[in-house]
Amino acid sequence: MSPTSLIGGHVFVTGGLATGGLKSMAEIGAEMIQVFVTNPRGWALNDGRPDQDAKLAESGVQTFIHTPYLVNFGSPSPETLANSIAVVRHTLRRGVEIGAEGVVVHTGSAVSQSREDALRQLHDNLLPLLEEIPDGGPDLLLEPMAGQGAMLCATVQDLEPYLAALEWHPRACVCLDTCHAFAAGHDLAAPGGVAETFDELHRVAPGRLKLIHANDSKDVCGSKKDRHENIGAGHIGAEPFAEIMRHPAAAGVPVCIETPGKAPKHAEDIALLKKLRDTL
Repeated sequence: MSPTSLIGGHVFVTGGLATGGLKSMAEIGAEMIQVFVTNPRGWALNDGRPDQDAKLAESGVQTFIHTPYLVNFGSPSPETLANSIAVVRHTLRRGVEIGAEGVVVHTGSAVSQSREDALRQLHDNLLPLLEEIPDGGPDLLLEPMAGQGAMLCATVQDLEPYLAALEWHPRACVCLDTCHAFAAGHDLAAPGGVAETFDELHRVAPGRLKLIHANDSKDVCGSKKDRHENIGAGHIGAEPFAEIMRHPAAAGVPVCIETPGKAPKHAEDIALLKKLRDTL
């Protein structure tokens, strides 16, 4: 019997990281949560509130942090690179303070420079941050993207050179987004598609999968479009999510929705995923 994966979602933290986050968690029936600790669309750093940090840490709730969308260690812009370093360093520290298990970061884009130069830049600037993570601190979870533009990492196979650029550091782990993987060309809806994708993930990065973002897709496989849909309402469909939770590479890995809508829709998505999990 595989370990049971906790199922939850990205929650709102209005009223405080713990007060708002735990309230939102209860409203949607989540068993784990993901939060932002800074503005997801800006560079401003927020030190948070010690009372809220302590309350969340003491709750025992399995928590992950998502870094802002602007972070890009492959960017040729010195300003973007400097801000990315500052934000990820800050977020890792905040992860220690709230007892988070992981900090999710998008794998970024080379933009206008070569892939080789971008990966070298990744090595020189992200690897030192991995070295700074203290024992007991959160892992850094690399989230491959949908494949648009000059993205450094989209397919499962792209993780191999990406992790190599980070010298296979033990704190460099993976967050797999199902919509991104589908958009990048992994046909999770096809017969055998889930097994093929997760077998390959286990080959490339054994034991490094620490979080799954469960999102259906508004667009077809290989579209390279990052447009999330509610579970079962898109081109992936519901059944592949049951297959994912059955796969040995996903055993015990928490599953977090980032689907459209507000609390009632999120509650529906989580309830459906629990039903798929609990009927395995």
